Amino acid sequence: MNDFVYRNGVLFCEDLRVSDIASKVGTPFYLYSKNTFTSHFHAVDQAFGELQHLVCYSLKANSNVAIVKLMANEGAGADVVSGGELFRALKGGVDPQKIVFAGLGKTAEEIEYGLNEGILMFNVESSQELMLINEVAQKLGKQAPIALRVNPDIDVRTHPYIATGLKKSKFGIPLKEAMAEYEVAQKLPGLNPIGVHQHIGSQIMESSPFESSLRKVGNLAKSLKVLGMDIRYINIGGGFGIQYTDEEASQPDQFAAALVPLLRESGCTIIMEVGRMIAGNAGILVTRVLFNKKNEEKKFVVVDAAMNDLLRPSLYQAEHHIGPVVYKDGTPEEKVDVVGPICESGDFLAQDRALPEVQSGDLLAVFTAGAYGFSMASNYNSRKRVPEILVSGKKAYVIRRRETYEDLVRGEAIPQDL
Repeated sequence: MNDFVYRNGVLFCEDLRVSDIASKVGTPFYLYSKNTFTSHFHAVDQAFGELQHLVCYSLKANSNVAIVKLMANEGAGADVVSGGELFRALKGGVDPQKIVFAGLGKTAEEIEYGLNEGILMFNVESSQELMLINEVAQKLGKQAPIALRVNPDIDVRTHPYIATGLKKSKFGIPLKEAMAEYEVAQKLPGLNPIGVHQHIGSQIMESSPFESSLRKVGNLAKSLKVLGMDIRYINIGGGFGIQYTDEEASQPDQFAAALVPLLRESGCTIIMEVGRMIAGNAGILVTRVLFNKKNEEKKFVVVDAAMNDLLRPSLYQAEHHIGPVVYKDGTPEEKVDVVGPICESGDFLAQDRALPEVQSGDLLAVFTAGAYGFSMASNYNSRKRVPEILVSGKKAYVIRRRETYEDLVRGEAIPQDL
């Protein structure tokens, strides 16, 4: 489901022209479709409907509190990786008993926050973290529900920066060490091991890596139950891939068809941490052409969005489809780099891309920008972060205003003796 469609050459978001929104809010800006968000969530939720399960929306993908509230209203839980994301999840109305807290470097303060709020469980990444959670829980007179994040050493065909299930990865506890760590956890008075967790990477296009890893994780869960542990949850993580340009990505029902048979007999509630598959195609970045420029080697389209607004192309060499907001009949294509105003050679949104010729003032849409777009944005070069707009039918809501110059220095102070 995608609610960004062209009608007679004009790009719409649901029932509104993107160009009309741009004229009101200025550029650049992120634009989201409420209907796409909700339909994608339900596609995942229904695909795994045969199982007792919980879809935890991954805030790292898009953590705007309005989006979190939208997901909570649909019945989603939350996958959080920091105290700030936990705050956003609670602010957005997510039931604490639907929140799982992942992340490699949790602090004592964050652990205490999660325990006091009564979250469903912590995903534990190391033996030292296990001890810290036990210590904090005992101090509070509580018992922390936990799952160990197991590293199954599964290679997935994705960018190295987002492959997290390999032996050399910083994430998780090696599978061969997991049983011993669970036995330690079982004996610690501040811990209650209730689940097993994996997360093998992001933008995974097919089910086979999940099948391989879940066989290992499922066997571990069975062995833990034999030892008398009350393992009630298997968290399969996330990472389901989506189409950005011309990739072939499995759909939720295809992933489910392969994975449900492996999970059906576990007797456990299945948790999924899904972000990109819900948010990715639910958003675009709208930018305006500033200049055309060329040298002996290349042609450049300089736009008002930059790597501080959308980092993925610079960081991962990720490719996003880019198209005009309004197509002009008979416009020839040319190969260009779409670049921003940042003072870095790595500041690009596309390289060597065939696009219809554009002129100063034209609008471009960078598609599939709803996940890891604004959530990775920064103020580099002291650029103001852009607004986020949510469309529902014929209505558009500003769910984050454009920053001001004063916002850039808020929290900073000049000492009196300077």
